[in-house]
Amino acid sequence: MQVFLNHSQIQQKIIRLGHQILENSFEEEIIFIGGIVGNGFELAKKFKDIIENNSKLEVVCFEVNVNKEEPWNEPIQLSIDKVVIKKGYIVLVDDVINSGKTMQYSLLKFLEHPTKAIKTVTLVDRQHRRYPIKADFVGLSLSTTIKDRVEVDLSDTDSKAYLI
Repeated sequence: MQVFLNHSQIQQKIIRLGHQILENSFEEEIIFIGGIVGNGFELAKKFKDIIENNSKLEVVCFEVNVNKEEPWNEPIQLSIDKVVIKKGYIVLVDDVINSGKTMQYSLLKFLEHPTKAIKTVTLVDRQHRRYPIKADFVGLSLSTTIKDRVEVDLSDTDSKAYLI
């Protein structure tokens, strides 16, 4: 295991990404931040706090439940009514983009209805794409081999990102 982001570095990146989301959406009255089940949702909640503590912008946080291994096998579920986010400014969050599969399939759920905008955010972008996905906001771009696996631990006092 090789740690490439320690707790302090992850916290700095989360704060920076939260401010980037805010800067990009400052003209909005409300934004919807959807976190992919697991660490994506944990990050989404952190971004919500940062944005609300630094603006008057209303932020609605929700979870995107997707089968990460076989997203085509089960319907993608949102913890928010789709009608609420219709024509909304949506931010989709995940901790790591590997092949792009999870984020690509998750985006399809939002494309079922008209939206104002959809932005993508990731803490770590591995840049090994099999799917045509691009992150709008990235904490760290990382060049790895295809065999390398990136893991993120977002524990409150000792978060870290590492290669396996």
